Amino acid sequence: MRIDFDPAEMSRNEFYKLLTAVVVPRPIAWISTISPDGASANLAPHSFFNIASVAPPVVQFSSVGRKDTLRNIEATGQFVVSFATEGLERQINDSATDFPRGVSEFEAAGIASEPSVRVKPPRVADSPVALECEVHSTLGIGDSTVVFGRVVHAVVSDEVLVDGHPEIDRLRPLSRLGKDEWGTVGGLRELGRIRHAEWQGPAGRD
Repeated sequence: MRIDFDPAEMSRNEFYKLLTAVVVPRPIAWISTISPDGASANLAPHSFFNIASVAPPVVQFSSVGRKDTLRNIEATGQFVVSFATEGLERQINDSATDFPRGVSEFEAAGIASEPSVRVKPPRVADSPVALECEVHSTLGIGDSTVVFGRVVHAVVSDEVLVDGHPEIDRLRPLSRLGKDEWGTVGGLRELGRIRHAEWQGPAGRD
């Protein structure tokens, strides 16, 4: 038996809880921005995050509501996505605190920063990967804004590279699940895609 849910008959918060419990796991974009006057660096996690395009390289995330991250991006046109990895979950969660505007999460939560190469917002120093982005475009949808950022520079720690490629067992990414749940990589499976020329149908898999 299945249970039907009609978003038209549910509150926003009720359906939000359902969506975020079934669209899982979600990668976390730990996004840093800088205030228009350059006086304060903002840092916040966003779990509505993915790749939008490869050529040009564009990543996307959704800001639910109008928060400092979105305001700073609209004003400056730049942001950085730092990788959310195991061991940093406390700092990531701390940076989600609703500090007053103008308070830097880097300073309030004691998170070390480092200068970026191509953009003004700083990177998270302890994160193994950072994508420096310039705004490609934004799209308003209901109570959210989808931000598309063109990646203009990427940096990866050599500690997570094997033969020049990032390895998942070294990256150890975190993800968001439903409620207050967080996910880790856990067990891994490798399954290559099948070319049509090699297709033998389901019976040929045994």
